[in-house]
Amino acid sequence: MGATALPSASSAVERSAIKKISIRLVPFVALMFFVNYLDRTAVSFAEPNGMGQDLALTAAQFGFASGVFFIGYIILEVPSNMALHRFGARRWLARIMVTWGIVSLLFTWVQSSEQLYTLRFLLGVAEAGFFPGAILFLSQWVPTRHRTKVLALFYLAQPLTTVFGAPLAGWLIGHHGLFGLEGWRVMFLFVSIPAILLGVVAWFYLIDRPADAKWLTPAEKEWLTAELAAENAAKTGADQSHGRAALKEAFRNGRVWILAMVYFGFIYGLYALAFFLPTIIEGFQESFGTSFSVMDKALITAIPYLPAAVVLFFWSRHATRHGTRTWHVAGPAVVGGVSIPIALYMDSPAATIAVITVTACAIFAALPVFWSIPSRFLTGAAAAAGIALINTAGNIGGFAAGYVTGWLKDFSGSYTLSMFVVGGFMLLSAVLMVVLARRRPANPSDPADQPLLEVH
Repeated sequence: MGATALPSASSAVERSAIKKISIRLVPFVALMFFVNYLDRTAVSFAEPNGMGQDLALTAAQFGFASGVFFIGYIILEVPSNMALHRFGARRWLARIMVTWGIVSLLFTWVQSSEQLYTLRFLLGVAEAGFFPGAILFLSQWVPTRHRTKVLALFYLAQPLTTVFGAPLAGWLIGHHGLFGLEGWRVMFLFVSIPAILLGVVAWFYLIDRPADAKWLTPAEKEWLTAELAAENAAKTGADQSHGRAALKEAFRNGRVWILAMVYFGFIYGLYALAFFLPTIIEGFQESFGTSFSVMDKALITAIPYLPAAVVLFFWSRHATRHGTRTWHVAGPAVVGGVSIPIALYMDSPAATIAVITVTACAIFAALPVFWSIPSRFLTGAAAAAGIALINTAGNIGGFAAGYVTGWLKDFSGSYTLSMFVVGGFMLLSAVLMVVLARRRPANPSDPADQPLLEVH
């Protein structure tokens, strides 16, 4: 009788521990991500609503301003994530938020394209490491089998940022003249302050590891610590790597590089939409003879992202319940790659937004499932370095998406060619995921070198 009670008791502890983490930590880190993504994409709302005209920006200049953010991010991303591993998430994520909030605030008074480039670069420097740091932080709190679910709850913040952030940006831009500022400057002022406040709160609210969480029972702490330690021990040798050795381990791992290229394609598509969708909507007036108010454009911008949030949740839930398969990532990449160029051939604003919604759903469905993969074979400092390296490739994609999309628009006179490039990169991501899933282990006896995905 006692023997049959043990599994039930263990299961109850597991459920309660994961539930508490999902309630206490995930929403707060997701809120940080919400503010983070709003601050980095606020420029996309500002450009078609006065900033582009006031600063005399061409499409290529706006694209460069959008993308140069990622150069600053790339330079400091891996060092930042290594620092987070060394000093702890509580201190480092709080520091990141306060510094990026201060830089974001300075956009309120930008006066030229050169100042815009400089501040976008510095914003990237200030934000460097936040996203991979948040992924690493959450991965250190939950075992692998719960990671996709937890990361999906966290990742919901990204599409919801546009669902709520676009109307908020439109409402703030509508307050033209407040404090003697143009509407787009008012927006920058008020979307920056929350980052500073959240950074201060994070310093006191976040906890670096389960063993220090007062809101977990002793049994929950013991279970989490044992589960995570057992998983780390199974990744042979990885938890012995520190500093330069961890960097070498991550940089020499072929799977890390394939995942980096896969992520490049997804982020290229994500930021091509994030930075240029408001501008494409602005162009509906010329293409279809329509006219929208600032708030109308903000609400239209938000449309694709609400279904994307719903699809993200249920897609990740399916992957959690049935196990991550190749098609959980490769399938959405194909759908996104095919749909995005088709959008610009539609004959009405409604049809265009409908197809773009399919693209957004595809991108966001895949991303949380994707981020559950690296921690299956990396741990400790190697995980910090590997996750940062993968995200660095994504940031290169973010820079390329902004600059190349704008340059191709100026070169060709429309966004059609740009969207075919987006589709091509996403299709490449699908191919690489299949290649990764079919890769045979170099060392079959090493638990850390087993297949990451089932090929179905």
